[in-house]
Amino acid sequence: MEIRFDNRVPDHFHAGSDTGEKPTRVAVIGTGMWAGEHARAFSANPFAELVGIHGNDPERTGQRAAAFGTRPYTRIREMLESEQPELVSICVRNRDHFAVAREVLQSGFPAFVEKPFTFELAEARQLLEEANKRGLFFAIDFNHRYAEPALRAKELLDRGELGDPVFAAWRFSGNHDFDFEHPFIQLIESGCHGLDLLHHFLGPVASVSAEMTNLSGKEGFGTVALALKFENDAVATVLGSYDASYAYPAANTLEVCGTRGRVVCEDTVRRLTFNRIDDPVAQVWQSTYFDDEARYFTGTLDRHIARLLAALRQGEAPPVPARCGYDVLRVTYAAIRSFETGRRVAVDEIQ
Repeated sequence: MEIRFDNRVPDHFHAGSDTGEKPTRVAVIGTGMWAGEHARAFSANPFAELVGIHGNDPERTGQRAAAFGTRPYTRIREMLESEQPELVSICVRNRDHFAVAREVLQSGFPAFVEKPFTFELAEARQLLEEANKRGLFFAIDFNHRYAEPALRAKELLDRGELGDPVFAAWRFSGNHDFDFEHPFIQLIESGCHGLDLLHHFLGPVASVSAEMTNLSGKEGFGTVALALKFENDAVATVLGSYDASYAYPAANTLEVCGTRGRVVCEDTVRRLTFNRIDDPVAQVWQSTYFDDEARYFTGTLDRHIARLLAALRQGEAPPVPARCGYDVLRVTYAAIRSFETGRRVAVDEIQ
């Protein structure tokens, strides 16, 4: 039987009839490249109003705010007090996530933080505690979940088309050419996407064994290989590298194989291939001529933000709660301990 997929229309193009409610007031902290995508996505969403942008450099911040027709700020507290945003989007340098998110949460404002959550487990726990004791909406941006291939693969899994998951693999290769921030930057900064997706598809990780190398001469361990065992006895591999190139074919691949079939997602947004077990004839999804939104990586952020805003407006939990960032960080530190000790490490050892 052929698997039929409906064409998806993004939530930010039709989120239901106009209820007459005022748009959600959103402030963005950060003026970097991806922070610009946050500003663009919120500004383009009809259910959001971009009320301010914060940055450390007055000129850069002013230019960014002017580009989106909003107000610039160089002091976070001033922006929060003046604009009273209903959501604060945090997209600053990785090393600054903790301090900025803590200030926002302690000031009593809901937050949406870019990945990686933090570099340290104690910092991650503190942020969760700050949000929990104030009852604040607190989300993290694992936008790979919202790539069309990943959405369709999860749909196949949930419908039972793959059967019971047996194994999975996530492979990422690129070139790390920005500021050194942490000895395990590849695992923390990009590997978090793979660990989140594998958790999303297969459930909690029980234990991990890790190998890493720094043969390229760059600071830190740029290439990481993990062997994961899940609580449901499925297994997975993660191979991540900042010692390669985004120009190489198949720079990013996700495979999930179950007892009834297999899916492969290529380059995050490029293509989904589904095979039933023992069937050499595959079914393929790839974006069509007019389907630009599904073709572009930045569209994954638009989709996540659309669902995020819908959940916030309806009083629901975030679609990807910040707790997911902590769960990933625990697996990350289990991998680091495994590499440093030469043994398989149970995630329960990491608190």
